[in-house]
Formats: sequence, structure tokens, C-alpha cells
Amino acid sequence: MSMIETLSRRLNRGVEWLLAALGIVMAAIVAAQVFSRYVLNHSLFWSEELARYLLVWLTFLGASSAYRRGVHPGVDILWARMPPSMQRAAAVAVHAASMLLFGVMIVYGCRFAYFVRLQISPALSLPKWILFSIIPASGVIFMVHALALAAAAWKGRRTP
Repeated sequence: MSMIETLSRRLNRGVEWLLAALGIVMAAIVAAQVFSRYVLNHSLFWSEELARYLLVWLTFLGASSAYRRGVHPGVDILWARMPPSMQRAAAVAVHAASMLLFGVMIVYGCRFAYFVRLQISPALSLPKWILFSIIPASGVIFMVHALALAAAAWKGRRTP
């Protein structure tokens, strides 16, 4: 197993642990808000904003993990009819095209985070560049996974 494949596997393991933690925190915050609003008759003004940002982070990180595991929905009617050599070339091409998209996420995600660097979130008073840094960060994670998956496909393996 190559170094990039090992890095991808370890990175995904860390991301999945972070996803579990973020999901638990988000569920707890939403439950606390519901309890506070309907039982205590007092709204937690910050909970909705934090839950929304956690959901965005869960989405980007979850998508990277799904990409690594190969569980995104797809139409494989053509794939199933291709000979193995053509499947291998198609897989490498798909991962190469994906790397272009992930490069866009990294470059424009950094530009956007820089653009909002002076803005502060209303309820949490957090710098927005921190909140939007998930876009380029997940782009880097996606890129590592794409390199590992392309290398595995090049070698004729389905997953690294």
C-alpha cells in the first residue's frame, strides 16, 4: 500500500470520528433548544446558528468520507457493460476529473474564506473565515482521497 493510500485511510478514520462527535454535539444542541423553548419557555439564541454551522461541516466532511468509501449514488449501466481494462481507465478518468473540482474547492474556498475574514457571525461572534474554512479543508481531504483512489484504480484495485 502506498503512502498516499495509507494517508487517505488514516485521514478518513479521523474524519469519521469527527463526524460522530459533531453529530452528537449537534443533536445535543437541538435537543437542548427544544427543551429550553418548550419546557423552560426560554429560547437559546445561539443554538440555531451553531446547529446550522455544524450541519454544514457535517455535510462537507460526510461527503468526503462517502467519496472515500465509494458510496455516492451513481448510474452504473455503462460501467457494468465495460471490459475490466476500460473500467480501469474510466475510474482513473473520473478521479482525475474529480481532482479538478476539488482544486476549485480549495482555491475558491480559500478566496471566499479570505473575503469574509472580517465578518463575525451574529449569535456566536465567531470569525466567519473559521466557519467557512471547511470548504478548502474538505477540498484538501477530497484531493487526498482522489489521489489514493486514482492510484488504486491505476493498479487495477477497486479501493485502496
